[in-house]
Amino acid sequence: MHDDRHLVEGRLERAMRQFVRPAQYAARTPLTLSVWHAPGEPVPVGQALQGTYAPFEPGTVWGKPWSTSWFRIEGRVPEEWAGRHVEAVVDPGFTGQGPGFQAEGLLYDAAGVPLKGIHPRNRHLTVAAPAVGGEPVHLLLEAAANPTVLRDFEPTYVGDVLTAGDRPIYRFHSADLAVLDEDVWHLVLDVEVLSELMHELDADRGRRHDVLRALERMLDALDLHDVAGTAVAARAELADVLARPAHASAHRVSATGHAHIDSAWLWPLRETVRKASRTFANVTALARDYPELVFACSQAQQYAWVKEHQPHIWERIKKAVADGNWAPVGSMWVESDANMPGGEALARQIVHGKRFFLEELGVETEEIWLPDSFGYTAAFPQLAKLAGAKWFLTQKLSWNQTNKMPHHTFWWEGIDGTRVFTHFPPVDTYNSQFHARELAHAERNFAEKGGASTSLVPFGWGDGGGGPTREMLERARRLRSLEGSPRVEIEKPSKFFEKAHEEYGAKAPVWSGELYLEMHRATYTTQAKTKQGNRRCEHALREAELWCTTAALRDPSYAYPYDALDRIWKTVLLHQFHDILPGSSIAWVHREARDTYAQALAELDEITAGAVRHLGGGAMSVLNASPYARSEVVAHDGQLVHVTVDGLGTRSLAEAAGHTRGPGAHAAATRESDSIVLANEHLTVTIDSDGLLTSVRDLGHGGREVLAPGARGNLLQLHPDHPTQYDAWDLDAHYRHTRTDLTDADAVELVEDGPLRVSVRVTRTFGKSTVSQEYRLAAGSRRLEVVTDVDWQESEKVLKAAFPLDVHAERSAAEIQFGHVHRATHANTGWDAARYEICAHRWLRVAEEAYGVALLNDSTYGHDVTRTPHERGLGTTVRLTLLRAPHSPDPETDLGTHRFTYALAPGATTGDAVAGGLALNLPLRSAEAPALTPLVTVDDPAVTVESVKLAEDRSGDVVVRLYESRGGRASATLTTAFPVAGADETDLLERPLRPADTSASGLALSLRPFQILTLRLRPA
Repeated sequence: MHDDRHLVEGRLERAMRQFVRPAQYAARTPLTLSVWHAPGEPVPVGQALQGTYAPFEPGTVWGKPWSTSWFRIEGRVPEEWAGRHVEAVVDPGFTGQGPGFQAEGLLYDAAGVPLKGIHPRNRHLTVAAPAVGGEPVHLLLEAAANPTVLRDFEPTYVGDVLTAGDRPIYRFHSADLAVLDEDVWHLVLDVEVLSELMHELDADRGRRHDVLRALERMLDALDLHDVAGTAVAARAELADVLARPAHASAHRVSATGHAHIDSAWLWPLRETVRKASRTFANVTALARDYPELVFACSQAQQYAWVKEHQPHIWERIKKAVADGNWAPVGSMWVESDANMPGGEALARQIVHGKRFFLEELGVETEEIWLPDSFGYTAAFPQLAKLAGAKWFLTQKLSWNQTNKMPHHTFWWEGIDGTRVFTHFPPVDTYNSQFHARELAHAERNFAEKGGASTSLVPFGWGDGGGGPTREMLERARRLRSLEGSPRVEIEKPSKFFEKAHEEYGAKAPVWSGELYLEMHRATYTTQAKTKQGNRRCEHALREAELWCTTAALRDPSYAYPYDALDRIWKTVLLHQFHDILPGSSIAWVHREARDTYAQALAELDEITAGAVRHLGGGAMSVLNASPYARSEVVAHDGQLVHVTVDGLGTRSLAEAAGHTRGPGAHAAATRESDSIVLANEHLTVTIDSDGLLTSVRDLGHGGREVLAPGARGNLLQLHPDHPTQYDAWDLDAHYRHTRTDLTDADAVELVEDGPLRVSVRVTRTFGKSTVSQEYRLAAGSRRLEVVTDVDWQESEKVLKAAFPLDVHAERSAAEIQFGHVHRATHANTGWDAARYEICAHRWLRVAEEAYGVALLNDSTYGHDVTRTPHERGLGTTVRLTLLRAPHSPDPETDLGTHRFTYALAPGATTGDAVAGGLALNLPLRSAEAPALTPLVTVDDPAVTVESVKLAEDRSGDVVVRLYESRGGRASATLTTAFPVAGADETDLLERPLRPADTSASGLALSLRPFQILTLRLRPA
């Protein structure tokens, strides 16, 4: 037989494009339009129903960026359409962009009940099927003029309503009544499924040719000038090849409907409320026509929004859950970033998510569902297990730039040894449309072939929402068992995980440690004020809960602010979404985030101050929210005072100041030639005329020099920063090829000369920017603080602070949630080399045997660590990534003033780093309060108290969460300042697991490395 494949395929392509697809709608008639342009921000439908509407014609422009227009759409079904499937088809001016990245709309009926969302791939609303003829049509369209922001990552000011301009950006195309010819529509779907399958099959496969000839016979049976009249006959020619079942060995796909909705990204938070409403309306409408649909939906926050703003849709969701069409998943408040949230915050993400699904929908979610976050902390397996989650899903690791993950179904082992059964869908998308190329890729790519036979495919339009469509459901029906294709079964994710675990759990491989994404490394740094706001709020919440709990136990009249703390926690958790905290959203999002954090911090300060007032009054005292004792210099009434206070305790200022300075405690400054020397009983620091550190000697270790020979510390380095794409997200390796060392100082001034603190201020200018840094060394302190103020006005640059250390470190230790993770300092393998930028929380430490140095910070996450040869051997350079200046999606990212602090801690053990990081992030508070014994005390410093709060059920029980923080075994006794009637170990949701080991001397604790323990104490 002659090979005429390309001729047949070309004939098919033209016939479908020019004749068949246009014939899906057999007749059209225009609907009448009128419009009311809502002033300002979106309004509820009740207000829109009262608007004054003006006549409107298709072809007219509408919608300045981010505005909302309400369109009345009216007409009547023609009598001659009786018995036909009639739809309203609306196109407000869709562009070539996909759903969620342009104009969107939600259709309501005349009474204001939401019906269905519309987007470029889902423009219809069924009016009658079948019609009787003459039915009136009265619809209301809420049309959102959302602009397309991301265009090849070029700078644009359209990402903020304040700068987007007033020019209308859409031209309304059409609003019609149309007759859907179901025979032609089904023919299109038959052809698409088969032709796509054909192109995925090898040319030497008989099945490919069987399909080709069936398609050719279909074309022969089809009259292109009477598609409607011959569609049934054409479909008949395809029936045989569509009926042939999949091979017994075919890969099995568990498919679940999905609509990844970024809680903010290229749109503001307020728009996500509407995106969720549109998508959820679509899904619940689709379930009525396709009872097999299962829609997996995460992010409790989005459910809460819909419950508040769209009660009709909320009731439909509850019914869909009860009917089995809807599967709440994910167990989290939002799909958060999985690197930067603090330990307690990540726990609360799960607590608030699971609690919402349980209380509102009666569902105990069993998985962590994070398809799109930018890497995953090794603390997750333990947190998942402690919350009752058994499974973990991600997809993002398919984006790795260097190394391909070796597994798709595996056990993920966390830093404490806990394992969670994990799946990484080999389809490499969470927005599948059931294209044959996607399913073929899933089968070819599946790493577990020979051991496992099933994988998960999330299908539906996503990122900006949209969800599954009827076309996808029709494809799934045809693909359920089709020769040459994987088998497709729509089912709940839990069903997939159960089957996968049964089939493969006993022999699945293990991945130990973090799931590092080899991409989007700049998200540890971009939008510094967003990150700083998050860090500040996390610690302010910790402090507020501690003192509110203390007040509640001391003063029966004190009303613990359950509702306020719950609301603020949920606000902070929302802003940990994986495009907000990482800094990859539009300017509008981050502008609002800065304001939100400021409001939250102000309210938390009021809450804490109010709680402190209920402690009993008294003299001015020092309050320590860290679990570790502190001996520090603090400012009070314009004076410096050296104080000591127990962990989680208070002490009168006079008493604290009278017991702090041991013999020889001092801080002094001297000038030596062109240098200034700062010294206390622990450190001697030399600062040269360029304002750089030339020597840092650790007197507690025999005067050991901390800096590498010939090197200078706290060297600010400026690099060009031009990622290949993904400006806000990526810090590509080539940035390291070029740098400018900022060695010129405008001024180096001694500003404090002791005896309690010595300080040197260094001022530099570079480009259009200015930086002022104050080195501070306090009496009794083992750390040198660098208080930094920057007026940052650079363009596409990245600023780093380098500390070349004379430490031969094989690996670094970086704090993560509830522990720390080790990473190699070398680049022996591709996996090691790809970690050229890493995330750390409050500290990063490098060490050789018996000696280490830590860098602490109060708001920085990005770091790099490299091995640096010097004349006497090998050292280690640690750099903090301070600021960036990308132009997309926010064209003015990070421009403006910044204030942050980092510190060098020579000789620091892991325990010193833990305590120092907490101290830097939890400044001592001064207030009128009595001297109090700490509410809880643990006698082993390896056990770190993470949070102290009242139980969420408002029983008055005290909840204490703690963990082993050094990576070893710990035995400790926890004592309390209040009588305890009983105690339980609980899960993260504060549900009892087992009685705690209590005695007259306290609670006996035995923890394994990095183990998290939650205790529930019942006050007597």
